[in-house]
Amino acid sequence: MKFKFESLLALCATLLISTHAFGFEGLGRVATPDEVKAWDIDVRPDFVGLPKGSGSVTKGMQVWESQCASCHGVFGESNEAFTPIVGGTTAEDIKKGRVQSLIDGSSPQRTTLMKVPTLSTLWDYINRAMPWTAPKSLSTEEVYAVTAYILNMGGIVGDDFVLSDQNMAQTQARLPNRNGMQTNHGMWLASGKPDVKAPRCMSNCKPNAKVISFLPDYARDAHGNLKDQNRLVGPIRGVLTVAQANEKSADLKVSKHSGESLFSANGCVACHGMDSKKLGPSVVAVANKYADKTDAKAYLAGKIKAGSSGVWGDMPMPAQSHLSEEDLNALSDWFLSKKK
Repeated sequence: MKFKFESLLALCATLLISTHAFGFEGLGRVATPDEVKAWDIDVRPDFVGLPKGSGSVTKGMQVWESQCASCHGVFGESNEAFTPIVGGTTAEDIKKGRVQSLIDGSSPQRTTLMKVPTLSTLWDYINRAMPWTAPKSLSTEEVYAVTAYILNMGGIVGDDFVLSDQNMAQTQARLPNRNGMQTNHGMWLASGKPDVKAPRCMSNCKPNAKVISFLPDYARDAHGNLKDQNRLVGPIRGVLTVAQANEKSADLKVSKHSGESLFSANGCVACHGMDSKKLGPSVVAVANKYADKTDAKAYLAGKIKAGSSGVWGDMPMPAQSHLSEEDLNALSDWFLSKKK
């Protein structure tokens, strides 16, 4: 796409200026250069917009363990709620630039490194949207470093590799699926003709579809209420995944979920073992430390919501600001109940 974000802002500014000509005074204003710069963070596939900087695989591993592993797994294998980032590619794929398992269907699940054809896409998404609980909070060095570490986990670069704006193009030339992108369709070129008739889909159609897989009612709330699990930015998503009868409990300010289900649904289990230390302290250790404090429940709820670092070591705990007050209290109560 031969398009840049400031072009869109310029168009918007032109439209706002035009409103004055029609007598709509006071409606909008021209964006200042600093405002344009703050929004203009996209990186194109040809690397236009990529900021100067670099980040090492070693640094990326540190950032990954503190900011990414709770959702995406220690080795990019992901947890039970997210699809894997790493896996499904081979040394031969890196050599050819076309992932064989995408052709023959041999991989049971598609991963990010199996699909992505442009490295800028990966860098840009991490920069804009990660980490999940605090988008845009990573520094430029950290984004380069995390991207380098993902490539390292996929066997694309070595342990001593440093990714930078200077070698991004050369590194992209090693992506396993760099030659697998399809551009022969109307969604890529402005002059293309999108397929809106779909003749293959409109003939020989079966009258009825048979549902062969569905989520049973007893498992709908396995990850808590998805409708409540939204970030502070972006569109609101999520369907109601708790029993309708439990909706009455909202008036009583009581969580619809047990502390144990919240512990599993929000990725806490990735960092906290029940009796043993993982990346963070064990649940029992937290309970033993705080259970006798008079304000233990409020204290833990505040730490869970805002995040914490330095109390149990150098590994920071990401904020869980998406949780409601009721869920924070339920999770805190559950932690404290595990005192031994």
